[in-house]
Amino acid sequence: MNRRRLLLVLAALVSLGRAGAAVAEPVLNGFDLAGASVPVHAIERGGPLRDGIPAIDRPRFVGAALARLTDDDRVLGIALGGIARAYPVRILNWHEVLNDRFGTRAIVVTYCPLCGTGMAFEPPGEAGSAGFGVSGLLYNSDVLLYDRATQSLWSQILSTAVSGRLKGTVLPPVLLTHTSWADWRRRHPATEVLSTETGFERDYARDPYAGYDRVQQLMFDVQHRDERFPLKEWVLGLRVNGAAKAYPFSVLEPAVDRAGELNDTVGGQRLRIRYDRAHRTAEAFDAQGRPLAGTMAFWFAWVAFHPRTEVLRAP
Repeated sequence: MNRRRLLLVLAALVSLGRAGAAVAEPVLNGFDLAGASVPVHAIERGGPLRDGIPAIDRPRFVGAALARLTDDDRVLGIALGGIARAYPVRILNWHEVLNDRFGTRAIVVTYCPLCGTGMAFEPPGEAGSAGFGVSGLLYNSDVLLYDRATQSLWSQILSTAVSGRLKGTVLPPVLLTHTSWADWRRRHPATEVLSTETGFERDYARDPYAGYDRVQQLMFDVQHRDERFPLKEWVLGLRVNGAAKAYPFSVLEPAVDRAGELNDTVGGQRLRIRYDRAHRTAEAFDAQGRPLAGTMAFWFAWVAFHPRTEVLRAP
């Protein structure tokens, strides 16, 4: 074979290789990312493989008096159908996903330590009763969940399936309060509390992310950054009628009235924001006083997913 012919053959092989790479379906941690609704190159391995961070499927609960929590411990609280439950962040740090039931109603409780986001959802019927797990993948530094029935991947903050059979499906939110144990116990004295008897050997007294919220660095990349506030500034994020708005705690504190409240309008809807400095929590209510599903998050996480978000201005 002469030199010119050899070069033509090699060029053809390289071209075929590139074509094959272009059509190859990307797979990470066993999940098919072909046709994902977010940039595939921005989906990262967080370290553990699929289910390397185990979800809690059989949660046990104890009464408030038996909970070994300090007043300052952070909890995610849900009150639904006459049942109040507190999920300590010190436990969720190690599991990120918990499959629970309130009566006959299935609820998925999620927490992303990297974004500070605690969110709860009602799984869609197509996901069946198999529950959700931790994929070991991240997008915008936020945990990607997966439902075991269809293997679809779900963005926690977007509350939407980004790949798989259910791509584009939105998870209905369940009202959740991110606050201190003292605050939740005062509101719900009869609350149940997630037990450390999870079925897994973990040191729940140790925070594997200790100090992370105090350093102005990220462990994983995000697609959009905004330097108006420190990366780990706490904000309350709201999505109303297609509009997004963030309420940074450093701005909320001087903006609220003596009762810790302020009036605002988002997406054409009048609402009221309530900020509790003592317990470092914020919530939103509509004009009739009904609670709205908001998300407490680090600033970097909220703005990464909502680059056009409005922001409460300093008074």
